[in-house]
Amino acid sequence: MNHSIWIVIAVFFPILCGAAVLILPVFRERARLIRMTGIALAVTAALAMLVIFGGEKELLLLQFGDNLKIFFRVDALGRLYAVIVSLVWVLAGVFSFEYMKHEQEEKRYFGFYLIVYGVLLALAFSGNLITFYVFYEIMTLTSLPLVLHTRTREALMAGMKYLFYSLCGAYMVLLGIYFMNQYAVTLDFTAGGSLDMTRVVGHEGMLLVIAFFMILGFGVKAGMFPMHAWLPTAHPVAPAPASAVLSGLIVKAGVIGVIRTVFYVIGPDFLRGTWVQTTWLVLTLITVFMGSMLAYREKLLKKRLAYSTVSQASYILFGLALLQPQAMTGSLLHIVFHAIIKSCLFLSAGAIIYRTGRTRVDELTGIGKEMPVTIWCYTFASLALIGIPPASGFISKWYLATGSLESGISVFSWLGPVVLLVSALLTAGYLLPITIKGFLPGADYDYKSLKKLEPVKTMTIPLAILAALAVLLGVFPNPLTAYLSGIVSAVL
Repeated sequence: MNHSIWIVIAVFFPILCGAAVLILPVFRERARLIRMTGIALAVTAALAMLVIFGGEKELLLLQFGDNLKIFFRVDALGRLYAVIVSLVWVLAGVFSFEYMKHEQEEKRYFGFYLIVYGVLLALAFSGNLITFYVFYEIMTLTSLPLVLHTRTREALMAGMKYLFYSLCGAYMVLLGIYFMNQYAVTLDFTAGGSLDMTRVVGHEGMLLVIAFFMILGFGVKAGMFPMHAWLPTAHPVAPAPASAVLSGLIVKAGVIGVIRTVFYVIGPDFLRGTWVQTTWLVLTLITVFMGSMLAYREKLLKKRLAYSTVSQASYILFGLALLQPQAMTGSLLHIVFHAIIKSCLFLSAGAIIYRTGRTRVDELTGIGKEMPVTIWCYTFASLALIGIPPASGFISKWYLATGSLESGISVFSWLGPVVLLVSALLTAGYLLPITIKGFLPGADYDYKSLKKLEPVKTMTIPLAILAALAVLLGVFPNPLTAYLSGIVSAVL
């Protein structure tokens, strides 16, 4: 068998399994549904690892004319995203087996959950901008049912908002693809970019506008200001495991889109020192501060975590906008760390909601006494997100800050670290009070009526794994950092 065919199998196996779950009536029985979903997740993860660690692969699917083609290629950045997708998707899926008992329409949920897994692997293995765009749009449509799952009025409005913003961003990207096809040597992802400078001469101003639209278009999914409003609306209304993968992974699809556009098609040298870079930096810092401030003021737990994602995703975009090696390394590190940390935080919130029904922060006094394992996992993830050493978030933020200081960009070289520091303080302000009041409820707490409400192991084990990774990846960062440095050195 051609080894490249494993890419197609890894991508389409979960999609076909998800379609079977949705269509076949046999999966109305819960035991069969859970068994099928578990097997599909395990087999897909194994197939993905086979592709990831199987060396360089390329497979053409379709070709239109001479230079428009849909094909898969496995490269270093794609491997990184595929590993994170598989890790988080499987753990959140296991968590879902118990959590979804208190939700309706489990068949629909697990069907689309499997389909989106395959679509995200297709994004990871996309070989050019056309392929990436096709699966990026499919990702929006197939993840929409996860947002709409509860079918409440709030969920329907959030889903419409998610769709509207996503399509606006996608059309900005599509506009860019039309132009890039005329001025790039190829739309295949090429480290350092593929613009044909002989064609670009005399059209630089127009292409800068197009580049900005593409960054803004992909930035919609990443929650970058001013196209961020969908995220704190859509993520909280979804079931908690869906919120975890939306914030941890689907937001990162927008970030990967920005990386592919800037560093693999346009080229960083074309943007360095232009108004596009300056505007991009301004928007990211506004988003970092605004997201943290809104999270600090928010009282609903899941919505607080959603605003946090708005802020943290723009940490990544800020590092990319600096177009500086250390900062980009920090951004890639934060893609990994934030996916793990935020998934852990959302799953912790889901465990609390599942066992207690409490959704507001001011209702969580004493929660650490009732659910100690869950809240310890939440606490370790929180410390990592704040950036307390030696947890993982400290490493990525260190690279971002030092990269900013060494960038030499007027104002932003010092303003960036200042905003990141203020955001870190706000992050501590909106995450740690839950831990403090959870474990130290005070004299007024009714200890006599205390009940142990820890969820079952299929919920606590994924939490524990994610919390451990959030810390251990900061204690032992060198292998990951070395791998990411190879990606950075190829494009900068």
